Amino acid sequence: MTPAEDSTAKTTHADTAGPATRLPLSRPARWALLALAATCLLLGVIGVVVPGLPTTPFILLATWAAARSSPRLHAWLLQHRLFGPMVRDWQNGGTVSRRAKWSATIAMGVCAAIIGFTAPRPWMTAVGIGCMAVVLAWLWRRPEPSA
Repeated sequence: MTPAEDSTAKTTHADTAGPATRLPLSRPARWALLALAATCLLLGVIGVVVPGLPTTPFILLATWAAARSSPRLHAWLLQHRLFGPMVRDWQNGGTVSRRAKWSATIAMGVCAAIIGFTAPRPWMTAVGIGCMAVVLAWLWRRPEPSA
């Protein structure tokens, strides 16, 4: 075998694995991702009823982790009545529905008012509202799903 052939032979499957061809994960890695998915799903569900705790990022992270660790949980998230449309929209080009944008805007507005009345220092209010403003600017620039 020539040195060129030898270097080609050393190329592993991981070097050429793209999004469609993932290497199987070890059992500890699968369990860690499943634990991450479960934790994020729990936080996302809590975020549905607790103002200020974001639901969408936790559900999207849970979906990502579930896709790599539990096909059953991933399928359940995709078919879920509440979370499924949001997940499918995001997987279909990073789109966000207008309803989700308005919901986030209203929730952040309520949180901004709460922060404004309860923060002990003005700079804390400015940082919190500034972060929300940046997120809202990014969110409203996301494309909307086609009808």
